[in-house]
Amino acid sequence: MKNLGTETAFAVSAEARELECKGKKIYPFHLGDMNIKTPKRIIEATKKAMDDGKTGYCPSAGIPELREAVAKEEGKLRDLKLTKENVSIQPGGKPVIAKFILAFMNPGDEVLYPNPGYPIYESQIEFHGGVAKPYGFKVGENGFEIDVESIEKSITPKTKLLVFNNYHNPIGAGAGEEEMKNIAELCVKHNLVVLNDEAYFDICYSGKQKSIASFPQMFERTLILYTFSKKFAMTGWRLGAAIGPEWMIKEINRLNVNDESCSNHFIQWGAVEALKYCHKESKEILETLRERRDAACEILESIRGIKVIKPNSTFYLFPDVTDAMKNLGFDDVEEFRKFIIETTGVSFCTRNHFGTKIDGEDREYIRIAYSGINVKDIREGLLKFKEAIENPEIVKKWRESK
Repeated sequence: MKNLGTETAFAVSAEARELECKGKKIYPFHLGDMNIKTPKRIIEATKKAMDDGKTGYCPSAGIPELREAVAKEEGKLRDLKLTKENVSIQPGGKPVIAKFILAFMNPGDEVLYPNPGYPIYESQIEFHGGVAKPYGFKVGENGFEIDVESIEKSITPKTKLLVFNNYHNPIGAGAGEEEMKNIAELCVKHNLVVLNDEAYFDICYSGKQKSIASFPQMFERTLILYTFSKKFAMTGWRLGAAIGPEWMIKEINRLNVNDESCSNHFIQWGAVEALKYCHKESKEILETLRERRDAACEILESIRGIKVIKPNSTFYLFPDVTDAMKNLGFDDVEEFRKFIIETTGVSFCTRNHFGTKIDGEDREYIRIAYSGINVKDIREGLLKFKEAIENPEIVKKWRESK
C-alpha cells in the first residue's frame, strides 16, 4: 500500500471546501469535474432502462448494443475498423489504466509514462511492481511537445510498455502528426505495448483528431482508454471503455469478471442513446468549454509575469507563472498557490500535483481547469488573481498575517 499514490488534486478540493465553509467564495479551477448537465435524453433513456427492468447483471464485456455503438462511432472518428469484439465496457475510464498494467506488465518491467501527467499512471505502475520511467515535454513552435528524444534514450531491454496521453492532462497539448509518427515508430521498433489514454479525444476545438492507434502496426499493440465523462458531461456516471485488438480485449474482459462482474447495466442503455443521438448536445458542450477557454486565456494573457499557451484540446490551461512568482518574491509554488487561494479564492493545482519534476525543469507551472466554472466566475476569479499578482501590497499584507 505504501507504493500506491493518489490524486493530490483532491487534497486541494478539501482545502477549498474548508475555506468555503468559513465564508470564502471559491473559484474552482482545481478539479477536472464538470458543472455542465448531462444531456436530458441520456437521463431519460437511463430512466427508461430502469423502468424496463434493466437492473440486473449483464455481460462482463458490456451489453452488445453499447459495444457495437462504441465500435461504430469511435472507430469512424479514429479511422479504425472496429467490431464489438474490440470493445470492453468499463466503470469509468480510470479502470482501464489499472487493468492495462495488470494484464500486460510483469513485476520489474519498465513503463514509460508522461510527466507532468495524470498521477494514476505512476501510482498503478509502482503499486503493481513495475518501474515507472517518466518522459517530459518541451516548448516548441506549436506549444508543448513530447520530448521524443528523451523517450528513446530511456528505452532499455526491460522497457515493455508506454503510456501515451493524447490529448493531454494537465498541459492541454495535442500531439502533431509528425510527433505521433515518431512515437509510433519507436513503439514498433522496440516492440512496446501502448496504453493510449484518449479521455479528452472529443474535447478538440478545431481540426480533425488523430489517434496513434491508426498509425501503421500500432493498433495490434495499443489499448485505447475511452470515456463518456467529457464528451457527454457524464463524469459521475462512471462509464468508459477499453478499445483494442481482440487479444488485448480478451484479457481485459477476464479482469472485468474478477473486478466488478459487469459495469452498471441501465447506464449502458443511456450511453447507447448518447452515441446514437446526442451529437448536437456534445457539440454544445464543446462550445461551452470553448467559451470558457477563451475567457480564461484572455485574462491570463494580460497578466504581467504569466505566459499561457492557448491549447486546442482538453479543458485545461497550463500557464508558466515563474516570472510572476519571482516578481512577488516567491520561490515555492506551493506557497504561491496558498497565497492565491487565501487572498482571492482562486483554487488551482500546480505542476507538482502531476508528478515529481524531471531533472532540468526550471520553470513553474499551474493548471487551470475551466470545466467546472462558468464564464462569469472565470472572469471574476481571474481578475482577482490578476490583481493579487500585480499588486505587491496584497502579498505584503498576506505575509504579515502569517
